[in-house]
This record gives sequence, C-alpha cells and structure tokens, in this order.
Amino acid sequence: MNEVMKALKDDEVTAVGVYGMGGVGKTTMVKHVGAHARKSGIFDCVIMGVVSQSPDYRKIQGTLADLLGVKFEGETETGRAAGLSKEMKRRNKILIILDDIWGRTDLSKIGIPSYKELQMCKSKVLLTTRIRNVCHVMECQEKITLNVLSKEDSWTLFVRIARRSFESTTFEGVAKKVAGECRGLPIALTAVARALGDKELMEWKRAAQRLEKSQSANPDDSREASKCIKLSYDYLKDEDYKSYFLLCCLFPEDWDIPKEILFRYAIGKGLFRDADTLEEARERADSVATHLKHSCLLLDSEEYGSVKMHDVVRDTAIQIAQSEHGFLVRAGCGLKDWPRQLHEGYSAVSLMQNRITKLPDKFVCPELRMLLLTNNLFIDKIPETFFETPNELRVLDLTWTRISLLPQSLCLLNNLRALYLDGCDSRLDISMIGKLRKLEILSMRYCNLKELSREIGDLTNLKMLDFTRTSISTILSEGIISKLHSLEELYMEQFANWGRKVEGDREETNVGFDEVTSLSNLRVLEVRFPDAACIPKNVEFNPNWVKFDIYVGTSEKMQVTNRYCHKSIVLRLATISSLPDWFCNAVMNITERLQWEGCRRLIDIFVESEHRRLHGLKLLYIIGPIRGYKLMNPITWVPTKPVFENLEELHLEYVDCQEFCVGELPPGSLFNLKLLKVNNCKNWGNVLLPSALLQRLPNLEELYCHSMDIKYVFSDEALFEQSKLRKLDVRGQWGLHTVRSMRSICHGPTPAAMFQSLQSLTIRLCNLQGSLFTSDVAQYLFQLEYIRLLGCPFLQRIVEASNKKIILPKLKELVLEELPMLDYESASFDIECPSLENLYVTECPMFLASSLDFHSRKQVQFKRYVAVSKTYLICHINLVVQLLTNNQ
Repeated sequence: MNEVMKALKDDEVTAVGVYGMGGVGKTTMVKHVGAHARKSGIFDCVIMGVVSQSPDYRKIQGTLADLLGVKFEGETETGRAAGLSKEMKRRNKILIILDDIWGRTDLSKIGIPSYKELQMCKSKVLLTTRIRNVCHVMECQEKITLNVLSKEDSWTLFVRIARRSFESTTFEGVAKKVAGECRGLPIALTAVARALGDKELMEWKRAAQRLEKSQSANPDDSREASKCIKLSYDYLKDEDYKSYFLLCCLFPEDWDIPKEILFRYAIGKGLFRDADTLEEARERADSVATHLKHSCLLLDSEEYGSVKMHDVVRDTAIQIAQSEHGFLVRAGCGLKDWPRQLHEGYSAVSLMQNRITKLPDKFVCPELRMLLLTNNLFIDKIPETFFETPNELRVLDLTWTRISLLPQSLCLLNNLRALYLDGCDSRLDISMIGKLRKLEILSMRYCNLKELSREIGDLTNLKMLDFTRTSISTILSEGIISKLHSLEELYMEQFANWGRKVEGDREETNVGFDEVTSLSNLRVLEVRFPDAACIPKNVEFNPNWVKFDIYVGTSEKMQVTNRYCHKSIVLRLATISSLPDWFCNAVMNITERLQWEGCRRLIDIFVESEHRRLHGLKLLYIIGPIRGYKLMNPITWVPTKPVFENLEELHLEYVDCQEFCVGELPPGSLFNLKLLKVNNCKNWGNVLLPSALLQRLPNLEELYCHSMDIKYVFSDEALFEQSKLRKLDVRGQWGLHTVRSMRSICHGPTPAAMFQSLQSLTIRLCNLQGSLFTSDVAQYLFQLEYIRLLGCPFLQRIVEASNKKIILPKLKELVLEELPMLDYESASFDIECPSLENLYVTECPMFLASSLDFHSRKQVQFKRYVAVSKTYLICHINLVVQLLTNNQ
C-alpha cells in the first residue's frame, strides 16, 4: 500500500500496475488504497470497474458512469465512451481503478482519456492483473507486485479465520502444516481455515496428508490455489452441496448469479428431491448458498438475491466439474461458432453469453443433462434434427435467444424437467410443449403471448409455471389451469382477463380464478385482478398459500412488494369488506405487506385491524388522496383491543387527516412500529406526533417527515427518556412554503436524553429558529454520526451558546448547506468531534469555522463552496417574507 500510495502521489506517474497471483488480495488492496487516497485528499473521486478476461465494455461503461453520476445520451458503445471521456476530462483528480485485466485493453473503447489527457486533469489509472506483462503492455510507469503472505502473517490470518486455539503442540504443528500448504494465499488460507475450523485433530491430519499428495509443486497460481480450494470443496456436507456449488461455475466470470435461477437449475438437475415442496427445497437451497459463502466458496453480491464466485474459486470449480463430472463451460467467451471440442462424454454444457449464430444439425451427447444457451442473441433457429439423437437432457435454457420456432424433435426430450424460454420471440408456438410430460418447471418470463396453448394443460407434473412480466393479452381458455394438479407455484401478474369473455367471434370465456383456487398443491401465487369481482365468492376449500403477491385494482403506482419476499397484497379498493370471507381468511389474515390505495377513510384500516383481519401485518403503505378524517376518533370508533401490534413500518402518502390522533389507542397498539414515513400529508395541525400517540411508539427507530406544514415533530408532553430513535429525516417544501414548515424538533423543552440513540439527522428546507439543540440535549448525543442541515434560512446555531463543552464522539459527517444565518463565533464555538471525517460547508456566509475547530483525530476532508444556488436565494426570500410578516 505504501508503494502504491507513493506512486499515486508522484506527478510524473499516471498509470500504476499492481500484479500478483489470483486470490492474493489485489482487489482488496486497491480498494483500501482508493478509500485512503480519497480520504487523504489526493483524489476527489475514486471509481472502479472490473475488466475480466472477456471485457464487457457496456457493463464497464455503465459502472463507471454510475459512480461518476453520468447519464448517457447515446446508446452505442462509441457514443457512451465519448460521453465518459468528456466527463472525465471536465473534472480533476479522479482515480480510475481497473480490476482484473488479462491483456492489452484499449481504454478509449471504455471512455477513459489518454494518459496525457489524464495527467493534465491530475487524474490517474490504477490497474490490477495476474500477469506482469500486462503492466508493460498497458504502459504503466510503476509496476508493483503483491506477493503472498509471509509464514507469520499466514499463520496469524489462518488462526483468526479458524477461530480456535489448538489444544496441544502436536495439534498446532499439524495446523501449521495445513496453513503452510496454502502457500500464503489469502483466499486459500481463508477457505481451508473455515472448512477445518471446528474439526477434530484426526480430520486435520487427513487434510494435511491430502494437501501433501496434491500433484504439482508448480508455483502457478491457479494450481496452488486450486488444491486448497479443492480441499474446501471436499469438506462440503453432501452431494447436493457440491452439485449446487458446481452449478455456479456455469455462469460467466464476474457474474452476479441470481439465487432463484440457481435454485431452478438445481431442481431441474434433480437436487433436493427429498423436499416435500418447492418452497421447502428453496429454503434448503438458500441454506446451502449461505454455507458456501461462509466457506469462502461463494461471495456476496451487490445485486439483491445474488451471489458471486471469486475468479480463482471459479477456475477450481471448472476444473473439478470438467474432470469429475463432464462439464464444458465456455460461458462469456465471445464464441461465434459452436465449439468443436464438444464430444459425447459431457453431462452439462454452458455456452451462456456468447455470440453463437448457428447450431449444428445434430447434437450427439447421450449423457447430456443440462444445455444452457442463455443470452445468445443471434440464435434464431434450432435445426429440426437437433434433439433427435438420444440424450438425458433435463434442463434446457433458451432464455434471450431469438428463437421463433421450436423443432419437432423437442418432443423427444422425454426426461426434460425444466424449460426456460424467457424473453423469446412473441411468435413462438409452444403447443408441442404439452408432450413433455415430465416437465416440472416452465418459465416464459418477459414474453408477449396472444394465447396460451391448451396443450399446456397436459403438463400434469408441472410444479412451477412462471409468466412474470409476460402479457397474455387475449386468451387463456377455461380448463387449462385446473388440469395442473401438481402445480405449486404460479406467477401471472400481467394477466387481467379472469373470467371475461374472449373478444371477437370465438364463443369462449377466459379462465376464472376459481380454477386457481381449486389447485390443492398451490403454495406460491403472484396474480393481478382488475377488481374484486374477479375473485370468486366461494371456494371448495380454503387455499394454503404460504407466499403470495396479489394486486387488486388498475393503478400503475409503484408496488411495495419484493419479488420472492411475499405475503404481500396491493389493494385499490374502497373497503376491504368487499372481499370474500375465504379470501380474507386465506390472504388478509396472514398478509405481511399491504399497500392500500383509494380507501375512503383511514379509520377503516384500523377497524379491520381490530377485527383481527390484519393481525400479521408488518408493513402498511396507505396512499391517498384521503381528506378530512382522523386516524382515530372516539366519537365514531372506540377500539377495545390493541391495533397493529405487530406492525413494523407505516408509510402514509397524500393522507389529509386534520389530526393524526384524537384520544388514546389501547395499550399495545403500534407497539412494534420501527419506521414511520409521512409524505405530502396536509392539515395535520402543528405537531406530527402528539403525546397520546408518541407514548405508544417506544420502539420507533426511524422517522421520516417530508413535504408537510407542521411546526413541530414532537409535542412537549410525555416525551420518553429511553427513546430508540436512530434516524430522523425532516424535509420541507421548495419555494415560499418553507416559512410555514418546521420551527423546532420539539414543542417546548426537550428531555435531555431524548436523542441519546440518534445516529443520523437530516433537516432540509425548514423554518428552524435559533439553535438546533440545547446544550443539555447535546451532552447526550453519544451515537450521532451524521448531521445534514440544508436550506434552513433562520437557523443560527447547531448547539446553543453556553459555557459547557460539547463533545460529539461519533460524528463522522457534517453537511451545512444554504444556511444564511448560521453563525460561528470562536468564543462560543466549543464543539469537539474527534471522529469527524467529512465537513461540507456551502453558502453559509456567517459560518467561518474550519476543520481544525472540530479537533478531529482523523484527517478531515473539508469542502467549502460559495456559489449562489436557487435554494440559497429562496432562503433569503423566505427570510424577507418572514420579516415583513412579523412587522406587518
């Protein structure tokens, strides 16, 4: 790190190369360098992209653009590159980290200016590679090697990851032998330490022997790492764990691998067959993925619901899969032609993410069980004879190909369990799929179908039918769904013609929802109804749906539900009472997430809760407009039981309630509420949370109040001393309405310990008067890490002037923007922030404090801007308006 930092500080150096074997920690190290370089002020901006063996220039461009906050105007790679280059040349002091480069890379294709242009902008490139020659061909002025760890550091890391002490010198000797076999490679040390951490001495001895017997003493990085990672693989609990792990190597390098896709491949391949239901199998798969992450064989992904594979681990997995299980993996390799090395012995073939244009007439591979052609956008035809030769194919993925016609030979795939046609041509005729009688998963997401073939009803073994984001615009005939007796999961949120007559001359009616309710094995459901009339009044038996995502209504507003995180319902109805009793019993009683639009009165939702219909609700999102009603009024409704005692999040938007609460809620009501967000709700009086309601919220952790005209957040009565409030975010409105927004957080004196748990405070466009905190309250801000104050024209001080010394021990970031009256007086300014890292002061003409005034023990990144913005002018206008009003 010291060598790299020294090179980055050298004005003569524009490109720095870091090289070392796979898994040695290059990526980790340059990330630390980037963070340190930014904090120390060497660079204003640090951006990072992964290049890999087969660079995806669009993906790299997108990553760098996101980090720079740039939006592309053009769609071509050339146009995007030009936009990136222009932005980089416009700025100064950018550190561009390019990770995992395997050969000479034309940086201009990405959009990175030439080294000469970067030097003029005081910007630099830092790259990592496994190959020293890459540093040379990339013209790096400094080439820095990252070696493996020393024996001492290896042992320190190994013991820390293993999390154990060794009971005897013999045991410690064996453990050191095992650690030594990892050759100082951090990824290998970590994987082996986690695999053996809780094992007995005998297992450690066996591991040492197996490592010693590994074939090569070749110092090549992949071989050295592979034998250690192979040991971690061998220690996996059972064959399902190993098979699941090897499925991950079928995806391209550096891929964010969706766990749901992995799970579906696993089901098609035959894993988790002992599970009683798909949902139980999915839980098993999630458990396996967690175990693999803990074993350092998989990594967390930044993409929700996904995992990743380290390059070295993936290389090892491919070696194992190829040598022991007959896998051929050529995913993301830029292939244009069908690979010649394909022979009869393969059991799985992955050609994902290539540019193959033509398939062979015949595919002779009798042992084949998986064929993955995902994202080959130039494949538009499968030869009629392609599947004629015998095979054991169980998983076929044709997702995002341009196939418009399925060959008749597809019917010969008697063992096929999973078929994926996501994103295929809308003209695709799927009638022949009905002959695939063993099919368990049929996925046709992101398609546009005019009619669902009747032959689908012949798939009596089908367990999952997925039409997510697929429009079946005209016909889904009666009788198709009810034949699918084995169906456990149904995803059809785009179909809205339940029970309606087919348009045109055909005397037919679309399938009614009663066919769905007749499926006794159905457990997961995602559907949409235009109105409650589509829901049958009576059913043969109450469904046992364990997960559901149901939308009743025609609104196009954002749903609050999460894919694969169900028990969610969106209602655009006047009242819940219009729903049948069986539906309330099967759905409303166990719903965890509810978005309700168009309800006439907010009080209705509380009445439903008292009737125990929403007992399991954890998130409630109410969207108006609702006008002129009260959340609770003892004149019209007196609750006798606690309401919403399990609710954790409450979101209110466009709800005009006059007053939030009149009277008192029964004890236990809203007891578990952790997050309250109120947005664009008018006429709520002066106080957001009056005392009667505040007493019922002892577990409130996050409070958001946006675009409201209240004067205070809390009242001056019954403020609880042991508040758990961690985050407070109050935002007023743009324009002259700011003068009517919040004047103070609390109405009257604030208990000293009220904000002792507060970690983040944001106040924007509010009419704060005088000081933000009294000195007594400031003494208790032990946990506060972030303060952001923006556009408050009358705020004079952060903490009132006093003789007391104020210490904010954990404050990391202080942002002060557009605060024209915020005053700094050295005689009364006595706030110490020993952990302060970032200080931003913008358009605060009277606040002249520097970073030194805060006495931080860390290096503070301090920025001060004086440009006059629209918000700054509005603040001054508000100030004038207020003064004129006061002197009217």
